[in-house]
Amino acid sequence: MGKNLKIFLGIFYLLILFSFLYFIFSAIEVNRLNDFSYYKEVQLDLAAFISTNIIINLFYFFIFAVIWVVLLGFGSPILIISGILFGQILGTLISVISISFGALILYTIGNFFFRDFVKSILQDKFEKYIKLFKKNEFFYFFVYRFIGGLGIPFGLQNLIPILFGMKKINYFFSSFFGFIPGFFILNTIGAGLNTYILQAETFSMIQLILTPEIYLPIIMFAVLMIISLFMKKKFFDDTN
Repeated sequence: MGKNLKIFLGIFYLLILFSFLYFIFSAIEVNRLNDFSYYKEVQLDLAAFISTNIIINLFYFFIFAVIWVVLLGFGSPILIISGILFGQILGTLISVISISFGALILYTIGNFFFRDFVKSILQDKFEKYIKLFKKNEFFYFFVYRFIGGLGIPFGLQNLIPILFGMKKINYFFSSFFGFIPGFFILNTIGAGLNTYILQAETFSMIQLILTPEIYLPIIMFAVLMIISLFMKKKFFDDTN
């Protein structure tokens, strides 16, 4: 990777990041962050804004989520936000589609511009997994997505297939279907936060945790983690 390209990408990333942070913090009344009624006002304003044109707002979210993933952003905040903005089902759908597209674009960019660089830093660390993926890339990458990417940071998860030259169509659809369980749970938590803020008069952490819309998806998440550990042991441990 050329020095000039590194500088350009670094500056571009920082510009996007600072623009996003400026937009967020300019819209937040920092002096009211300890006032629960402020969150109720924000929730009502967001609900009114989203409902005015749901299609356009879904499109805006799609574009933002794609850019966020391409710039190596974390997945979890986007999922909570999509649940808050669009609810459990629609939030899951738009986040699965947008993040799958974003991951595919990141993979395409990485494979075209940084293939040698990625291989130089990751090849030895993931050699045992590469052999598995080459056996059946769709199946193993689906499992890999389902179990959360073996604990690898989300940005790196999206670049691992560069090591074995995965087909783009397999990359997209194995990601899409593998994402659904975890994304559904985190969107459900986001939607539950929305419901709690709307219904509660004052904030209580205990009441929040005991809200069915919160504790049920947390239980689902715990079950998913147990299943993921079992699947990791079955498909990815050293005995395979």
